[in-house]
Amino acid sequence: MITKLVKVDAERPDLNVLREAADILRNGGLVAFPTETVYGLGANGLDAEACKKIYEAKGRPSDNPLILTIGDLNGLYPIVNKVTENAEKIIKAFWPGPITLVLPKADCVPDTVTGGLDTVAIRFPSHAVARELIKLAGIPVAAPSANSSGKPSPTRASHVEFDLNGKIDMIIDGGPAEWGLESTILDVSEDKPVLLRPGAVTKEMIEGVVGEIDVDPAVYMKPSADIVPKAPGMKYKHYSPSASVILVSGSRDNVIKKINEKTEEDLKKGLSVGIMATEQTKDCYKAGKILVVGDREKPETIGANLFKILRKFDYIGADVVYSEVFDEDGEGAAIMNRLNKAAAFNYIRC
Repeated sequence: MITKLVKVDAERPDLNVLREAADILRNGGLVAFPTETVYGLGANGLDAEACKKIYEAKGRPSDNPLILTIGDLNGLYPIVNKVTENAEKIIKAFWPGPITLVLPKADCVPDTVTGGLDTVAIRFPSHAVARELIKLAGIPVAAPSANSSGKPSPTRASHVEFDLNGKIDMIIDGGPAEWGLESTILDVSEDKPVLLRPGAVTKEMIEGVVGEIDVDPAVYMKPSADIVPKAPGMKYKHYSPSASVILVSGSRDNVIKKINEKTEEDLKKGLSVGIMATEQTKDCYKAGKILVVGDREKPETIGANLFKILRKFDYIGADVVYSEVFDEDGEGAAIMNRLNKAAAFNYIRC
């Protein structure tokens, strides 16, 4: 398969390009496109065979549910059989935007999309390219992240091309994603909402709208092997480069000392060592391939750069990556959720 790569203006995309992409989606093909979070890999969300192509292209486990994206609010009601009161509140407060809602599914949604569950995850993206494409297609578009399964999610079209060139029909290049982390996922299918994946819409922001919510244990702990995932990324190692990722926690000075010690040990073994540092610590490391993920005082910079930096460790050939950890308040919860998945909860505590 030849994958067509087309660049568009993120604010005013060429409608001829989007009409071509919409035709591909309606005819059962795969199109990668930008959203405000990461790049998505789109297929007709009501076509089970088209959705199977997503799993095949990504190498994705079949029990890992997909997210359906809609281009306007009218697209929601045909694919669910109930919109709860809390869902209505979240929709009014945060849609369109980087939050996905889990609701009871309508019969028209294939089991291929939901992993056999009776609920479906739905998102209304705010990105102009995504919204216009979905509206032109006239269907809900299944759109997990456009990467090989388990690898860092793509925040640029070049990341998609690296992973999926020759496996999908088209890549729409709309420039870098704004947020850099996938959407928040909130289960609003029952009376009390449950946070399944943290993101740019934080737990604190959600509770400001609907009151206290629960948090699924898989957000902060390594899930058991027999978990039935209600949302993408809950069960499997994810977001990981080829290198082994090790998280180092403790006081600032102890973390720096330990990373320097481990780096020296690994270099003597002939390993290529990567270090994920911040603006505050980048000059504290003595050796290794040091990449700056962002500024601790501006966590949004860390979120925007995290997947790009994880991918860059692959490009520079790191065998092992040591990373500092971050506070889990606000957006930090999303950052640490992704880092924990990338490292498979592999910690050095000092």
